[in-house]
Amino acid sequence: MLVERGLKVMNVEAVGDAYAIAANYLRKSGAIPDTYLTNDRLLEIIVRMFHRGEDNKLRLANRAIAQFQAARPEAA
Repeated sequence: MLVERGLKVMNVEAVGDAYAIAANYLRKSGAIPDTYLTNDRLLEIIVRMFHRGEDNKLRLANRAIAQFQAARPEAA
């Protein structure tokens, strides 16, 4: 994580990697369409968890998948 003068700076790589992992899984499972467009809801989930202190990309992806699917039980 990048830290400068006590400010927490977003680690874009961790968020981007977590999004790529989660989006790939959700596309393959049919939960989101197979397009190149960013799913804003999924990205918001990941960014919110990152701001709460989670910075492990695999944990971010797995928890984002779980939250995304929990909000849409018909897509599971």
